[in-house]
Amino acid sequence: MLRKHVGSTPPQVTTAVGPEPDGSLIPVRATMFVTSESGYHPVDHLFDGRNGPGGTRWIASADGDQTLTLAFDAPQTIREVALETEEQSACRTQVLTLSLSQDDGRTYREIVRQEFNFSPPDTTFEREVWSVPASHATRLRIVIQPDKGGAPGRATLTSLSIR
Repeated sequence: MLRKHVGSTPPQVTTAVGPEPDGSLIPVRATMFVTSESGYHPVDHLFDGRNGPGGTRWIASADGDQTLTLAFDAPQTIREVALETEEQSACRTQVLTLSLSQDDGRTYREIVRQEFNFSPPDTTFEREVWSVPASHATRLRIVIQPDKGGAPGRATLTSLSIR
């Protein structure tokens, strides 16, 4: 079961030394902090294995920028981050920024900034796998701007995994 906290700011959590991550074990090795989630599309869906086009997904409960932060129970060595996102109804450009912290969230280093262009019905699904060599990572943060143009919209992700 996923340990999560829904709200605006993750509290400071001190981590201990431990094993490396396995994407399928994120729910037992980290706590997920998310700014909002829809009741029908909770953040738990990122880790349920129902990936790909038409899979379950997390959707924010409110328009605007959203932040998801994985607070690891123990510092991790991360080699790769993979995620999927889908938009079936609106034309928009979703901007995602991935950052890592090695000091329990006091500071973050931006690793990836990616734009996802959706133009239904033709372009509705994106899958990205990024090489993210990092040791002693204590937090992984994803900030999503749902529409680069500033139009109202809800952030969404289908899956998230780390190796």
